[in-house]
Amino acid sequence: MNLIYNIYCDESCHLEHDHQPVMVLGAVWCPLEKSRQIAVHIREIKTSHGLSPKFESKWTKVSQGQQAFYLDLIDYFFDNDDLHFRALVVQDKSKLQHELYEQTHDTWYYKMYFEMLKVILDPQRCYRIYVDIKDTRSAAKINKLQDVLCNNVYDFQRKIIERVQTVRSHEVEILQLTDMLIGAVSYVNRGLHMNAAKLAVVQRMREHSGYSLTKTTLLKESKVNLFMWQATERQA
Repeated sequence: MNLIYNIYCDESCHLEHDHQPVMVLGAVWCPLEKSRQIAVHIREIKTSHGLSPKFESKWTKVSQGQQAFYLDLIDYFFDNDDLHFRALVVQDKSKLQHELYEQTHDTWYYKMYFEMLKVILDPQRCYRIYVDIKDTRSAAKINKLQDVLCNNVYDFQRKIIERVQTVRSHEVEILQLTDMLIGAVSYVNRGLHMNAAKLAVVQRMREHSGYSLTKTTLLKESKVNLFMWQATERQA
């Protein structure tokens, strides 16, 4: 029987006209059999810092008052060998030329999702992919995403990518962890430095990983795997 993995996906600044040049797609994955244990440990970290186990940890909530909690969350990710992270960073969306490639922004978005996930996928394993619900179009988007992913790996019977579904991040601890790691990668690649607590989280992630978080890692890197994707320059 194929080993089943859960993949928890999130995104930052993915809209075409949001005036944010940097977009990040990311995922945290782990064996299905370890996912509940990991969720319990994350809730224990929350309560150890005086937070409710139902507290939703998010990058936007990182502050001086809760810096120790978020640093512990980063430490837990790196200390747990069952947890892995992959992110694709689009460094400047203003350089996108959809008309040149006869594609819409949505079509390009699905291509990028496949680029982000393809390094994770192993044809000898089975995957259940969970995506943070964003808006009323989420259901249609994940159906399309599953079609694209399955077609790209010739998984026409959906034996590799068994499931793609939306979930609410406040209910899923590992998805909250994805949000955190994406947030740190996005923050450093956007060149931001106003929030001391966020800078501390970025630095802790750099120390653990040994990476600057601004460059592509080796393809086989399994703990923090990063891909810096660059669009073709616009022609004058």
